[in-house]
Amino acid sequence: MAVPIRNISSPGYAEDPQGKTDTRAMTVATALFFMVGFLTCLNDIIIPHLKSIFALNYAEVLTVQTAFFTSYFVFSYPGGALVDRFGYKKTMVFGLIIMAVGAAGFIPAANLALFPVFLAALIILAAGMTVVQVAVNPYVTVIGPPRTASSRLNLAQAFNSVGTFIAPFFGAVLILRNAVPVISQRHLIIMSVQQQQIYRSLQASTVRLPYIGIALMLLILAIALAVIKLKPQTGQTDLTQDFRPGAFAEALSRPDSIWRHPWLIAGAVGIFAYVGAEVSIGSLLVNYMGLPQIGGLTESVAAKFLMVYWGGAMIGRFIGSAVLQRVRTAPILGGAAIAAFLLVVISILTQGHLAMYAMLFVGLCNSIMFPSIFTLGIQDLGPLTSKGSSLMIAAVVGGALIPLGTGALADHIGLHPSFIVPAICYVYITAFGLTSIRRPPAANPLLAAESF
Repeated sequence: MAVPIRNISSPGYAEDPQGKTDTRAMTVATALFFMVGFLTCLNDIIIPHLKSIFALNYAEVLTVQTAFFTSYFVFSYPGGALVDRFGYKKTMVFGLIIMAVGAAGFIPAANLALFPVFLAALIILAAGMTVVQVAVNPYVTVIGPPRTASSRLNLAQAFNSVGTFIAPFFGAVLILRNAVPVISQRHLIIMSVQQQQIYRSLQASTVRLPYIGIALMLLILAIALAVIKLKPQTGQTDLTQDFRPGAFAEALSRPDSIWRHPWLIAGAVGIFAYVGAEVSIGSLLVNYMGLPQIGGLTESVAAKFLMVYWGGAMIGRFIGSAVLQRVRTAPILGGAAIAAFLLVVISILTQGHLAMYAMLFVGLCNSIMFPSIFTLGIQDLGPLTSKGSSLMIAAVVGGALIPLGTGALADHIGLHPSFIVPAICYVYITAFGLTSIRRPPAANPLLAAESF
């Protein structure tokens, strides 16, 4: 006989037939998105700072992003396993604790003034962020109706952008402004080893106090999340522990695999391209605005202009959250990618303030890309949502590889023309968005049939 069951593994499952979103759960998720955005964007301040401290070229200093985003690839699958085993809440608490350990790692890194120690601390920090994101992204899609899953994820990502908007100002005031005057690489080379170490220690010391505060904040957030009791969604399932992708997988009549879902694979490539493009631009913008033919700005001043880039992403996500309540995701994604491509090309072909502001306003176009690609990628995966989410988060490794390629190209042909690499990434995202227009809307996950 056939009996109706509720497939709680599908994005958008909710007990309420009216499809109401669990606002308390959504509040928890937005707090996590804020911290992830803040810490990710702070790398854009750390990178030019480390470049001057250790006299690195673009390819060398962008190993910061390589180390950081490679962690997403390495730790995404273990993160998905944690979600399956312990549920969303415990996984997010564990991830926050790992993030706090990574932030605390900046203390010995600053004391020793060694670039490899900074990289090690960033890897640990990124590992915790990966675990958190593997849990929190699908978590947002399942705490309300499927029709508004993309809108909900855009709203949560908007708070991620609040973090990215604040981070450049935070870094400019507390890290770059307190740094000793930057000396040229030529002067650094002629210093004695002892003089170089003194200089590097003074420069590196400016990160110590901010990251101590960040570590404490992460621990407080982990404790607060651990003691919060979230509203159960069903008599069988509780979001605080057991509500996880993969639950009720045994209800399926035949096995399935994420590799049988081409839209998921295409979405993962889209995440790879999007994160690579966004990180390439964000990581190099401070140095880009410092070029004489672009803005000629000092690092501390350029860091504040970086707020325009991330502020555009923040505003765009709030707007996108409202627009996507009424408009399908795919055409909006395609249009945003076209606009981003054109802005990057304009910046490459021009100089001065036009080139600078064209690149800064790419942030507005980036705003809805990650949540839109993510939602389209995991749509209708059902009990494979956990594995699909892990694959999508693993694709964030684009932030490790594409910036490294952009930096290597910048060392050979110059920083200005090297932005052709992110421009190519936006071409793929355009194709993914426009092709997705022909895709059917998300299926209603509340009813499925199982034969006995």
